[in-house]
Order: sequence, then C-alpha cells, then structure tokens
Amino acid sequence: MIVIGAGHNGLVAAGYLAKAGLRVAVVERSDRVGGASVTDEIAPGFRVSAAAYVSGLFRPQIIQDLELEKYGLRQVAFDPQMFCPFPDRRYLFFWSDVERTCKEIGRFSKKDADAYRRYAAFWDEFYELIEPMMLSPPAPIADLADLMRGPEAEELLRRLLFYSAEELLDEFFESSEVKMALANQAVIGHFAGPAAPCTAFTLSHNLLGSLNGVVGAWGFTIGGMGGIPDALAKSAQARGVEILLNSPVQRILSREGRATGVLLADGRTLEARVVASSADPKRTFLRMMEPDGLPPEFLAGVRRIKMHGAAMKVNCALSALPDWLARPGGPGPQHHGSTYLCPSMEYAEAAFADAKRGIPSRDPWMEVVTQSVLDPSVAPPGKHTLSVYVQYTPYHLSAGNWDDLGESYADRVIETLAEYAPNVPGAIVAREVLTPLDLERRFGLTEAHQSHGEMGPDQSFSFRPVPGWANYRMPVKGLYLCGAGTHPGGGVMGAPGYNAAQVILEDWPSLKA
Repeated sequence: MIVIGAGHNGLVAAGYLAKAGLRVAVVERSDRVGGASVTDEIAPGFRVSAAAYVSGLFRPQIIQDLELEKYGLRQVAFDPQMFCPFPDRRYLFFWSDVERTCKEIGRFSKKDADAYRRYAAFWDEFYELIEPMMLSPPAPIADLADLMRGPEAEELLRRLLFYSAEELLDEFFESSEVKMALANQAVIGHFAGPAAPCTAFTLSHNLLGSLNGVVGAWGFTIGGMGGIPDALAKSAQARGVEILLNSPVQRILSREGRATGVLLADGRTLEARVVASSADPKRTFLRMMEPDGLPPEFLAGVRRIKMHGAAMKVNCALSALPDWLARPGGPGPQHHGSTYLCPSMEYAEAAFADAKRGIPSRDPWMEVVTQSVLDPSVAPPGKHTLSVYVQYTPYHLSAGNWDDLGESYADRVIETLAEYAPNVPGAIVAREVLTPLDLERRFGLTEAHQSHGEMGPDQSFSFRPVPGWANYRMPVKGLYLCGAGTHPGGGVMGAPGYNAAQVILEDWPSLKA
C-alpha cells in the first residue's frame, strides 16, 4: 500500500499499517521527511522550527505504540505556558499550576482570579469529554449532540458551538488584559478575530495539549519540530516501510472505481491496493485525480472547503535574548514559553479587519518563542533562536504579491516586536521569512492553511473534510484520506493518521480480495 506524504500524519499511518504486518511505501515530494514539521539551519549552529514550532497535541498513545522515544523523540514542556507583556509594562504569566496563575491574575483583578478556577474547571470538563474522541472516527454530529443531555451539558455545547471567544471570556472575566491573554489561543491559525462567532470552538482545539503527562501543556521538541517526523520515520523503517523522497505524485490512479496506485512526476508507476493521502483535500482531489472518477457532489463539497491561510513565519538567529521591557533581563520564565504580543481585543480585531480587505495587518498579532533557552542544542553557546508566528497575513492579497512584500513585511514584524523588546533588531544574526506563498509552495499547504481547512464547528467532526465522507474512506474504493483535513483536524497531533490506519486495517480483508 502507498501513503502519499511523509509529514507526521502520513508517517503515523504508515507506522501502524506496517506494525500490523502490511507492506507500505511512503512517497514524498520533498528531499526530507516532515512536511511542515521540519527543522532548518538558518545560520551555522542555529536551528529553527521552520513552520510548525511547538508540540503538545501529539497523542501520547502514538508515542508509546510506535516506540518513538526509542527512536530519539524528546520533548520538554513549557512552564509558564504563556507570557503576555503589555505596552504599559505590566505582564501576565500563565503557569501549569492553576493557583499560581490565579495569583498572577489577581494583580489585574481579584474577581478574575477566582473566575479562573471556574474557567479551568470548564475546560477540564471539555477535555474529559473530547479527548477519548480524538483517536477514533468522528461521531455524527447528531450523536454528539445526543450525548450532551441535561442543562449543564447543553450549556457546554451551546457555548462551544455558537459563542465567540470574546463572548465566552466575557462570561468569566472582567479584566481586558486577562481576556485578551486567553483569547490568543482562539485565533491561532484561524482566519477570524476573537469576536467572530464560533471562535470559542477554535479556542477549545488549541487547549487539547498533553505533554509528558501534563494535560493542557505545550512545549518544544528537542532539536526542533523535525524531531517528531524523524523519530516516526525511523520507527516506520524499522518495521519495513520504504520512504521514497523527491517523489512527487502526479496522479492517483484508479480503474473501475477502485484505486490502483500512483503515477509519480518522474514517470514511475507504483501499484497498490490501497492509497492513503496525507495531502490536504483540495490538493488530493482537485490536483491529483481526474474529476470524472469522483462524484460531482463530492467534488463540489471539496471546492467549498474554507481554506484561507492567515499566518506567516519569521525565524531568527540571535546574538542575545529578547530583553522584554515588561520583564527585563534573563534568561528567565519570560523566555520559557509562548510570548503573545496582542494588547487587546480591539487590537486583534483591527489586525483581522486589515486581513479581510486583503491587507497584511498593519499592527500584527504575534506569538514568539525562544526555544534555545529550554533546548540549548539549537543554538551556539550564548546565542539564541527566535520563532515569530505572525497574523494576519492573508494568502489572498488585494494588491501586490507575497514574493515582493515578504521581506518588507518581515521588517514591520520586527519593528512591532521591538516595541516590546527594543534590543531584538540589533541582535539578529540571520533570519528566514516564510510568507503564505512560501508555505504553500514549500510544504504543499493549499492557500497556506496549516490545518488543511478552517477548524470551525462547520468543518469539524462528521463535517470534515465534507459531510458524508468523514470516516477516512473516500468515494474511490481503496482510497483514504489521512491528513489534517480529516477528524480531528490540524496541529501536530498524529490522530488523523492513526484513525485512518485503523479504518484501513478494518477494511483490509475486503481490499486484498
């Protein structure tokens, strides 16, 4: 059988299929494994996570089943999880310990400190409900709603499916700083501001982290995000998986309604009874397949998938750590986790308003991490790395193009960062700029969407990738989708690859006949 794409989901699927005794080949367009989870050396000794940059969603069961620690995977959790500096030089830390975080919040509002305990309990309840659904095909949305019986459960469902992040946070908190700090998780990778309907659901997805036994935790993969696919590849190859690099797929082949293999761009044909694509749905069905081999209504659904990238990356090699005005000096806890630069809801909404008009945000929203503090292996002694994830940078521009705008907009990103840490511009030794167009071209992300499609409730659970085709089986027999365009969606979690592999193994007796 053939898996298209050696990103983390493709490698997870291949690993489980091989573990079950099947013969598997993975075909990859790039010269290395990883997809968007790769580590780049941007200057001698400086290694940065090029696109994906933090870990936490990757499911612990997969790490155990595929023995990834045996093959070199190491991760370290943040604590604090978040550092949120504000222009008036106040700041907030969010620690793994709830009570410690309550003390932080108490400096802004005593009422909000008490409310944070209820807020944390709210998400604990959500995690207990959703986490078991991650490693299984999605339940029909009607069945999911049927599980939510009783006033409290119905209220949870109402908030998650219909509220904006702003509305949800307004119910708990009064401090604008506290609300914005928590709203940051609702806009990551999402083409919407925190006031948009359904962004409470987006917030929920980004709170499903679990790292080294700590629920809700995020952190780094030691050596950069390439460490996850590298371990997956070694694990898969130990089980007999063949990985073919520099082997882009030109066409998925089918005959009489059944997948028969792939045609590679160099003219080679590889035959197989099963083809599983970890590419996004639009790339898989609109570029790799002949339309007459697919139902018209299915193709129409694929074309309707909302897939508008919202972000770009600026990765830097630094001669010194960011010296934050709100918390000078270091290294310290202000360098241990994610730093969010967005002072208010109004700021975030203004940034998104620019993007809606096809304009890169004049005042960008940013998440900044300095991996070298917790992982000295990624920089020379005394030097550091800086990863800046930037929104909103619309894939579809109203004027100009990203090839021309990329470097100048990266300058604007650094200018904004300097408002919080003035030493950064002078400390930059080298930088790597990945615009939305770069993300599409280099990593095969249609419209630069990191999750293979928006993560709102209308494109989740049994609606993902399209209604009627959420169980990883596609309209052509023997053809499966195993990437982030399927349940449970984006992020470096491995669950789509795991779930698809279980469905393939279930079908295998009939497929090999």
